[in-house]
Amino acid sequence: MKKFLANSLLLLCLAGGLTSCVSSKKMLYLQGANSLDPSSQKVLDDYELHIKPDDQLYITINSKAPELLTPFANSQVLGSSTTSGASQELQGLLVDKNGDIEVPVLGKIHVAGLTRLELAGVIKNKLIEGEYIKDPTVEVRFKGAKILLLGEVNSPGVKELPSDRVTILDAIGLGGDLPPTAKRNNIQVIREENGERKSYTVDLTSSEDIFNSPVYYMQQNDVVYVEPNKSINVKGSSALTYLSAGSSIIGVLASVLSLIFILAK
Repeated sequence: MKKFLANSLLLLCLAGGLTSCVSSKKMLYLQGANSLDPSSQKVLDDYELHIKPDDQLYITINSKAPELLTPFANSQVLGSSTTSGASQELQGLLVDKNGDIEVPVLGKIHVAGLTRLELAGVIKNKLIEGEYIKDPTVEVRFKGAKILLLGEVNSPGVKELPSDRVTILDAIGLGGDLPPTAKRNNIQVIREENGERKSYTVDLTSSEDIFNSPVYYMQQNDVVYVEPNKSINVKGSSALTYLSAGSSIIGVLASVLSLIFILAK
């Protein structure tokens, strides 16, 4: 009897330890990050969003001479004056399917593939070369750049990008993080590049995989899909939930058997 109880206790403890170990490994983000050599990790600086067809842009032109901005006014412009000059904002300029925008006076400009700063430089040079404004400053911003989060996310849906520099970890954060039912080692990112649709896989549990991924930095219109755990049934209950409950029951049974074993001596 004692031998049976001892063997049962051992098996239960091993089972409890094994389930805890497996679930923990599947849940932890950035495993291995504490072993990275800081001197060997070069931070990528190519995170700026590149303009694509169907993007909408805000373009603000500033000048010390307010009268020079008048030709650039249209029905979608907001003008404002300051003590140091004036500004004219072209709102919601839509990038057409060919990657062009139509700017008052300057005409059609091909913008697809450019960053905000690059486009601002192009417009500034055209203003100076055309002798429209001698000392312009130009700012370009995205209007409503967004990504889509789908699947096992606490708050799925369309999320607006707060800045150019948004990582996939930021994207998961915008979705309220992942629930225990989410499969963290097989995140799918679907991206449109140069007229083609590409799919990437990211393992959030691997720091090396995340930091070296070409989709570490998000781009507008990215689709991020988080796969549910394979054991989830149609109603959405999770195997991890049952596993956790089972682990607790095993712990209780182990304690009871341990007590019986002691009393049986």
